[in-house]
Amino acid sequence: MSNPFIRKLEHGAPLTDADRKVLEAVCEQSRLIPARTDLIEEGDEPRYVHLVMEGFACRYKVLEDGKRQIVAFFVPGDLCDLHVHILGEMDHSIATVVDSLMVLIDPPTIEALTSNPRINRALWWATLVDEGTLREWLVNMGQRRADQQMGHIFCELLLRLQAVGCADSDSFTLPLTQQGLADTMGITVVHVNRVLKHLRRERLVEVNGREVNILDVERLRDFSGFDPNYLHLHQRTADRSPTMQGKVPA
Repeated sequence: MSNPFIRKLEHGAPLTDADRKVLEAVCEQSRLIPARTDLIEEGDEPRYVHLVMEGFACRYKVLEDGKRQIVAFFVPGDLCDLHVHILGEMDHSIATVVDSLMVLIDPPTIEALTSNPRINRALWWATLVDEGTLREWLVNMGQRRADQQMGHIFCELLLRLQAVGCADSDSFTLPLTQQGLADTMGITVVHVNRVLKHLRRERLVEVNGREVNILDVERLRDFSGFDPNYLHLHQRTADRSPTMQGKVPA
């Protein structure tokens, strides 16, 4: 299975071959969006749900002084807010980081997907994982040192990318610049550089261009306080629970 969207949703619910065909059809009409392009800006009226098939995107806010805060990453298989089209206007912006293959999903298609009980459950799971990830990012920024925070981000991305077949056992491609990392962590570029050097000295992580090589995954997890429970990839609860009858808000 090479489709990252299906690979991701398979973690949330057991899908049938017919379900997979439905999801494949949704992904057929993709388009290449250039790097550093706003998919939608704060204040815009949302009309589509964006699905990342290839590449990397982020959710961000811009402060009055022009500073940017990245508040989420989107990797292949991720929906950029399943329910966003019900809002009157956006309260944040979403942009590509690199050239990215995106699918724009309209509201009737979302409604059709949520009418399928297995796909609906998988979408509920994905939404709950997004919320869990946001909570973990809040803890990360509020309570962990910068070196632990960066290590935690690397551990998270490794696992998320592995889940959709886009990372090796200990390395992955991260298209963020040091400025992008600074905007994510709420620190300066100079501080980012110091932290990267510290992680290298500790023989935990090496960053060469866009390649992140984790030299000892277990040590980095321990160092960063990384517990992957919030990603809910360890088991499929849908395999042992009744089918959810309600729909994801669409």
